[in-house]
Amino acid sequence: MSSCVDKASHRLDEFALIERYFKDLTPQAGVCLGIGDDAAIVECSADSQLVIATDTLLESVHFPADTNAYDIGRRALCVNLSDLAAMGAKPRWFTLALSLPSRLATEAWFDSLSRGLADIAASAGCALVGGDTTRGPLSVTLTLLGEVPVAQALRRDGAMAGDHIYVTGTLGDGAAALHVLKNEPKRTQQSRLLEHFYAPKPRVSEGIQLRGIASACIDISDGLLADLAHICKLSRVGAEIQRAQLPVHPELRRDFLQQHQHWALYGGDDYQLCFTVPPDRQPHVEKLISAQRLQATAIGTITASKGMDLLDIDGGCEPIGMAEHTLGYNHFE
Repeated sequence: MSSCVDKASHRLDEFALIERYFKDLTPQAGVCLGIGDDAAIVECSADSQLVIATDTLLESVHFPADTNAYDIGRRALCVNLSDLAAMGAKPRWFTLALSLPSRLATEAWFDSLSRGLADIAASAGCALVGGDTTRGPLSVTLTLLGEVPVAQALRRDGAMAGDHIYVTGTLGDGAAALHVLKNEPKRTQQSRLLEHFYAPKPRVSEGIQLRGIASACIDISDGLLADLAHICKLSRVGAEIQRAQLPVHPELRRDFLQQHQHWALYGGDDYQLCFTVPPDRQPHVEKLISAQRLQATAIGTITASKGMDLLDIDGGCEPIGMAEHTLGYNHFE
């Protein structure tokens, strides 16, 4: 097998790296021209719209500095796929722009990164079609391209007063995982939490099922309240959330008794979907839940007011502001 290392200079060759680790990453139909030219050519399905999302992950910001390349690859693709899920789009292709320092530019590191990407790409059914590599601080930028039938994309601006608010999965796991990574790496439940942190399950199938059902949808990356506030702002509505209805994993409730509710409301990195459903479509959603085709929990109601309230189990009400940047994670705080 040919090596990607220049024997004379002991340097990695960029084009050999691409050829060996990335060129054939989960090929699929629709790629007319993939990696190897100046740009890729893809063929979209008839009667569909292209959905495009881009995210950048930085070392020590979006993942710890000692994260292995396999987990970096998995996390990078998972969090980007979550954006497509929130639009109800089917993933098709992605590009990778990679910056990394010389200390990481080894065949072993690239092999590990490509395996992490390949594992997630294979399960999501999307193919790498291009990108770029350069030397610099470690950062991973992915651009995801997906498809959705014309006029069926889920958006943030369709919620109306009276709609029911749902979330998929459980909340607070992302913030708990980050807490464990920083403070308690030997906790017994870290395996489940860390798997969620490095490979959160993109709710792609759920997003596709919600086409024509959800009036608005968003993925929870910065925290439930912060991301729900985006829906409320664009839809010109408010919301009431029932604290007692927040879905929290039993282990999280047990092991983090004092923190779990705060993390469920304000913690980021959950990558679940928060969506709203008109009353006449709620029976359809409940039927999907009963049939175990959709893992989701009703947590509140959209209101006509422009505010957001938290209701406790005794009926008490706590009004909170609607400034999204004060409710969850903010890069520029």
